[in-house]
Order: sequence, then structure tokens, then C-alpha cells
Amino acid sequence: MDVIALIGPSGSGKSHRALAVARDYAAEAIIDDGLLIQGSRILAGVSAKEQPTRVGAIKTALFNDPERAREVRECLATINPRRVLVISTSREMTLRICERLGMPRPSRWVDISEIATPKEIYRARQIRQQLGKHVIPAPTVEVKPRFNGPLIEPLRTFLRRRQAPPGKSRNLWVEQTTVRPTFNSLGHFYISQGVIAQLAGYLVATGGLSSSRVQVENRDGSLVLNLEVTAPYGVFLPPLLQAAQKRVMTNITNMTALEVVAVNITVSGLKLEGKET
Repeated sequence: MDVIALIGPSGSGKSHRALAVARDYAAEAIIDDGLLIQGSRILAGVSAKEQPTRVGAIKTALFNDPERAREVRECLATINPRRVLVISTSREMTLRICERLGMPRPSRWVDISEIATPKEIYRARQIRQQLGKHVIPAPTVEVKPRFNGPLIEPLRTFLRRRQAPPGKSRNLWVEQTTVRPTFNSLGHFYISQGVIAQLAGYLVATGGLSSSRVQVENRDGSLVLNLEVTAPYGVFLPPLLQAAQKRVMTNITNMTALEVVAVNITVSGLKLEGKET
């Protein structure tokens, strides 16, 4: 078994580029944050991003739990990959992972700065610090049954590979998942329901609706927004309301880092030019 190591600071975009790097080096499996991934499937392990604390996440990524390490070792023996890509924050961490999983030392070290520009790394760190978002290099259908964090979003990314096999394009589409773990750099913060209501009212107004009432429900840390609006007369309403729902959900999630699970919009009146009915 040959091992390739991809290293770089936390939040610098390693997991985001993992699938492209794996294909560049013909790696048949990936070890990333406690998971063993092959192709589009998570075969074994537990995601470090699912842990409630940063310390717990580090222990999981290092396979400190003997049972989890044994599970991944056995799975590696079964699939017997010729080459494995190991993702970590440092050489020391990589060597500890390889030792615990019974893998040889890496034959090649790839630094994130070799495959991403300073601008791309800066943008990745901004997303991590401001939104607390992390990437798992596996499709959402694989991640969702295993992850209990407050955010799970599909991510389809267009990447340019450094090299490609003869006859194949350097451009690569990869399917990944964005998550927000319980632990993240945002820490603990509170946003009043009044602020959320004002944001929702403003966002529906940008699409031609006007809100008369906004109710915010907190359901175990997730938000449900109920809006009563006045809509313009003579306009086909379904696409207008659907666009407003998406706009409210997406923008409030991105601006506040809170999970909005539903946006319910009720039309309570119609507005003619200059007056309401």
C-alpha cells in the first residue's frame, strides 16, 4: 500500500480539494477526519466533525478509539487499495494516523499551498471562520445518516485538476457535502427573535411582497418562520412565494449561522396599486 499525504492548516480547503487530489495521484481511498472514503461511499469510521467538542474532534481524527481504529484497519484490509490519500493538518498528525491504522509512512507529501492559490486558501478560511462550515468529501446521501450537526448541504464543485490521464479533461466536477458541526470557531452566540423577524420581513419585501406579521419558532435550536404577507394583485403567486421562501431560508442561514428548517408563507391580502385589499 502506498500513502500520499495532503497537509495544511485547519480550514485551508484540504477536504474541499480531496477528491481532485485523490484522482490526480490515483488514490483509491481517502482517510479524512476519522472517515474511510472510497469513491462516493463512506466505508468506515466516525466523522470528527460530528463530535461535540474540538478536543473530541481531534481525538476522532487521530483514531484514538481502538475500536474505531480496528474497524478502519479491517476495512482497509478488505478493500486492499493500492494507494491511500491521508488528509491532516501536519506531518506529525499524518504519521500518527498511519501508525494507528497500520499503514506505511507517506511516500509523497502534498502541501495545500501546492494545489491552491493564496486567494483560494484565504477564502476557505473566511468561510470556516465566519460561517463555521466544513466540507466532507462524500455525497450528502452518504453523510446524512451519519451526521447529527445543525447544517447539511449538498455541494457540487467545479475544480481544475493539475493533471489528468490522457484523453480526459482536466476539469472535474465533484460531489461533496457542507456541514456545520456542533463545535466551530463561531463559539456560543445569541440572536434575538426580533432581529430574525426583521430580517425575514426585509427579505420578502425585496421580492415584491410586504410582511404584516412574522412569527419565529425555536425548535431545539432550529428555526421555523411563519410569515403573513400581502402580495401584488394580478401576479401568479406560486413562483413568487417559492422564491421568497428560498431567499429567506438561504440568507438567514448564511447571515446568522442558524439552521432554518422551514419558512411558511401565508398570503393574507392582495395589494392593488396604491391600496391593499
